[in-house]
Amino acid sequence: MHLSPAHDAHPREPGAEQFARAAEMLGLLADRTRLALLHLLGRGEADVTTLTAACGAARPAVSQHLAKLRIAGLVSSRKDGRRVVYALQDGHLRALVAEALNHADHEVSGIPRHD
Repeated sequence: MHLSPAHDAHPREPGAEQFARAAEMLGLLADRTRLALLHLLGRGEADVTTLTAACGAARPAVSQHLAKLRIAGLVSSRKDGRRVVYALQDGHLRALVAEALNHADHEVSGIPRHD
């Protein structure tokens, strides 16, 4: 299911470029702190102080992870006075993170898998 009506009902077959970009993105998601940050940003915009308190990582580490995510185009940032506020770039990423966490919940809790 696509979150945007702009997508065709029948998506085209992915090519080498799509596989490469997806692998790059999934590699960024493979870090526990970055995954936690993306999950938190899926709830709404937040600054580094808020994200640091919520994910429990050290502030310099959170800043470095956010920089990597921003450079990769997965999050955006904007100035709000002296603060920098971060946000997810799109709903696809929010859905991907949610599905990964749902899958992990099934693994951890023993809930039967879906078909």
